[in-house]
Amino acid sequence: MQTLQSTSQLKPTKALIDLIIFLSVMFLIRGVYIDSLGLWGNTLLRSFSTVGVATILLYFRKESWKELGLVNPKNYLKAIGIAVIILVGTVVSIMIFEGLLRELLFGPEESASEAERFNELKGNLPYFFSIIFFVWIESFLEELQDRGFSLNRFNSLFGKTSLSTIFAVLSQALIFGFRHTYDFSLRSVTTGIIGLVFGAVYVLSGRNLWPLILAHIILNTMSMVGRL
Repeated sequence: MQTLQSTSQLKPTKALIDLIIFLSVMFLIRGVYIDSLGLWGNTLLRSFSTVGVATILLYFRKESWKELGLVNPKNYLKAIGIAVIILVGTVVSIMIFEGLLRELLFGPEESASEAERFNELKGNLPYFFSIIFFVWIESFLEELQDRGFSLNRFNSLFGKTSLSTIFAVLSQALIFGFRHTYDFSLRSVTTGIIGLVFGAVYVLSGRNLWPLILAHIILNTMSMVGRL
């Protein structure tokens, strides 16, 4: 198991430049919507664009996704175990939030916009099977950009200490939550909690992305099934 500290040798100034470019693209591209692509086509276009920019930045820094954790796990059973820990940790963390803070911050009802976002999925099994593969791809891309690139760049920016890693985990979780809604809402908080759990397990378990990708795919699949 690796320490909490980042293994990247990137200097803070270069990490800052990369973050400015990366985050600018991440948020600016979300202002683009092509009607003919639909919801999931536009979602994937945005994520592929952001990951593409991150890949270019890695190339110029003489790095690769492999160095950020996109490498086959040494122990597949351990990787599956980590994925289970992530799922359990996510569910427990959200339950604690739901029990202690949700009603205080947002009231008892979920926002109408969130409830209606996947309205066409309700009772529509053919539609579920038509989009689930795109959901899995999006899960994969989000782990690359949020835990793989964003967290590690924040880690390099803040310095090679355990405290900097804590700040990096918090920073990527805040961005992960905010960019899903662009406001302070129930969904932004719960998504931020997911990002926090995923980021914490990522650095504590040796910075391998595959357990997170597996957990993310399962979590999003469960979410889609729950909306049927």
